[in-house]
Amino acid sequence: MTQLGQYPPPLRTIIHLSDTHLLGEGRELYGKVPVEQRLQTALERIERSAIAPDAFVFTGDLTDLGEADGYRRLRAAVEPVIERMGAELIWVMGNHDDRGHYSSLLFDLEPSDAPQDRVYDLRGLRVISLDTTVPGYHHGELEQSQLEWLRAQLATPAPLGSILAVHHPPVPTPLEVMSVLELHDQPALAAVLEGSDVRAILGGHLHYSTHGTFGKIPVHVASATCYTLDLGADRDRLLSGVDGGQSFDVISVYEHAIVSSTIPVTPGPEVTGFASTFRPMIEGMTPEQRLEQLSSKSSHLNMNEAAASDV
Repeated sequence: MTQLGQYPPPLRTIIHLSDTHLLGEGRELYGKVPVEQRLQTALERIERSAIAPDAFVFTGDLTDLGEADGYRRLRAAVEPVIERMGAELIWVMGNHDDRGHYSSLLFDLEPSDAPQDRVYDLRGLRVISLDTTVPGYHHGELEQSQLEWLRAQLATPAPLGSILAVHHPPVPTPLEVMSVLELHDQPALAAVLEGSDVRAILGGHLHYSTHGTFGKIPVHVASATCYTLDLGADRDRLLSGVDGGQSFDVISVYEHAIVSSTIPVTPGPEVTGFASTFRPMIEGMTPEQRLEQLSSKSSHLNMNEAAASDV
């Protein structure tokens, strides 16, 4: 395929979903949100798209109550898609999850109450799933033994670097009430990551998409597929969860950059665009012709944008 811009295709592509909050027996969350249907809609959209993911990373709160049937339904919805797309599946523990059911029903192991930390190799890109949960609580913490384990994993750099996947993201939030439930003692984690090959941190927990930095490391927080928190809610609402704005992210890993792109679970109506059949024609142009046809304001394509929607 002809390279159209300055950058080649990404070396690795990750679908980043979070906070599915599935319930057992297919129940609706708060009696209103069909969370299983929302997840299915997201997965169907991904499969229909041109995205070719190397992995799916789910950053926690996979179930709402840690119910066994919730995990069974999660696997039944996700694993067939993963298999058809030939991708790696990476789970991350969330504060709504149950370690015993998580370990036994997602990994087919004996139930365990220990922190659920795992390492994955995406052909040279290392992804570390780090359990930030505290049994019985909703805030996040890391045990000293986990920090030592993480330091040991990072002692040897990976060929394409590392991505750390957690539930509680180490970034501030404008929803101050949510800061009570943040990851505690973040300087301890920062000390472990300093000088390491960690290129990005993926998180969830906040139920809205946001991006920041932790030290010099970019942090990308995916929104939720279940419901989202409305940062623009009326001032008389301390917190407002809404059944709308659900999304997932695509993480594109390049040699010298990582890009996070947010995609709504439910697309809006198309108002303009081009069919994929136009690609060969564009590739057949010289770089100068492409500039004149696609960039020049006087080209027939840009002079008549309304007509482009019918092409």
